[in-house]
Amino acid sequence: MTALVLATSASAGKTGGNVVALVTAEQQNQLIAVELPSGKILRRVALARGPENVAVWRTKVVVASPASGAVTLLDGHGPYLGPIKVFRGFEAPHIVATSSRRGLAYVTDDPRGELSVIGLGSRRLIARIRVGVGAHHMSISPDGHHMWIALGERATSIAVVDLSPATRPRLLRRFSPGFAAHDLTFSPDGRRVWVTSASEDSVHVLNARTGREAFAVRVGSGPQHVAFAHPNGSAFVTSGYSSRIVKVDPASGRILARARTPYGSFNLSSMGDLVTTTSLLNGTVTEFDVNLRRLLTVKAADSARGIAVTVW
Repeated sequence: MTALVLATSASAGKTGGNVVALVTAEQQNQLIAVELPSGKILRRVALARGPENVAVWRTKVVVASPASGAVTLLDGHGPYLGPIKVFRGFEAPHIVATSSRRGLAYVTDDPRGELSVIGLGSRRLIARIRVGVGAHHMSISPDGHHMWIALGERATSIAVVDLSPATRPRLLRRFSPGFAAHDLTFSPDGRRVWVTSASEDSVHVLNARTGREAFAVRVGSGPQHVAFAHPNGSAFVTSGYSSRIVKVDPASGRILARARTPYGSFNLSSMGDLVTTTSLLNGTVTEFDVNLRRLLTVKAADSARGIAVTVW
């Protein structure tokens, strides 16, 4: 499938490089680099079997492959994208998140209920702690001091973890959100956490300190995923089964814009003035501007799951 380019992204010019989407293709055991907005495939890198989720910290890229119990650290410096080290000893490492300030990667291991810390500079596994069986999606607060972890893809419990000191996480408490939670994302000001539903059509916005609900936003069939376009910008929420992405006012929960997405577009990533989604069910990558004007749709893989946007 060829790329459909309707407009160019301003992000590359603002950041001084080419905007690139790094996409996991779990059926092909690859990490694929897609140039935006041209849709050109720049690199295909072989990975441990079943890569699912990807995160970026500066020029380092981290990919979790639950099917092979491996976490791969890659050099993501432009076109030289390639593996540096593969960490083993996990059972099913599923989700990876990086600390923007500290050069650390955090990895959840569902069946073991563990959170692991990897030093991206030292290339060492630093720590492991138990947070609860099913540890899956997670989000780090903007100040880097706390993390929320959904204990399961249909989580009835959320773990709150202290990340100060960052290399020695400490479980503070667990609480029930009152619904089956899937993913979660801190707002840029750190005061609220947007918690998506595994089955409902609403995303619940909770107070980050108390866990109490501030409001809910009806988006579409669960599960949903959330990203913020820039530090003071709107929230963007996908509903893959409803083929929908919405732009939401983060203060009031009012929906500002809607757009259609390829079926199965669950995961998303943002950078500057663009938002990019991947379809788990048909392998497409779709780019939007912050007004949800579609800029690009390109077939990148048989199944495109995780995505992280960076600049080369």
